[in-house]
Amino acid sequence: MRSDSTSIDVPESSAVAKGKAPLMPAPRGEKTGYKKGLAIFDFILRIGAVICTLFAAATMGTSEETLPFFTQFFQFQASYDDLPTFMFFVIAMAIVGGYLVLSLPFSIVTIIRPNAAGLRLLLLILDTVALTLSTAGASSAAAIVYLAHNGNANTNWLAICQQFGDFCQKISGAVVASFIGVLIFMVLVVLSSLSLRKH
Repeated sequence: MRSDSTSIDVPESSAVAKGKAPLMPAPRGEKTGYKKGLAIFDFILRIGAVICTLFAAATMGTSEETLPFFTQFFQFQASYDDLPTFMFFVIAMAIVGGYLVLSLPFSIVTIIRPNAAGLRLLLLILDTVALTLSTAGASSAAAIVYLAHNGNANTNWLAICQQFGDFCQKISGAVVASFIGVLIFMVLVVLSSLSLRKH
């Protein structure tokens, strides 16, 4: 007597491949929280950069000293507007500081809407331009400050800081503040790049 055996076929589509696990994308909430954290840090850095650049512009723009020994015909005075480099420094820092103030509302928008890639790209481009301008102003002023402190015998440039101590102290402080602003801008550019990165 012959009996028919019944076999059950398992579809290949339902079989689980051995050794392979499905790749799980990062939850949307985690990506949004990550970008929001970067946006908050960006806003804080912008406030710090505003303080540095405007302080540098104001300090350099008010740097002036007159030596106490002078006569009716001769007066020894040092002022930032005696040198075009320092004037460029003041203008550059004022422009960058003004841009930073105007960029604060946009930075707040990126906190509210962390996935606004277009706005973040705009800030990245403008931050790069501001970084270039602030670097140029800070570097050129730093060269003149170095000469003011040390002089240059080959070009008969005297070290005026031995006489104009207060003037040199103010211009040196302005240059240091501007370089701190440059470093903050570098971090801002990196943060914007990270925010635009797709996970």
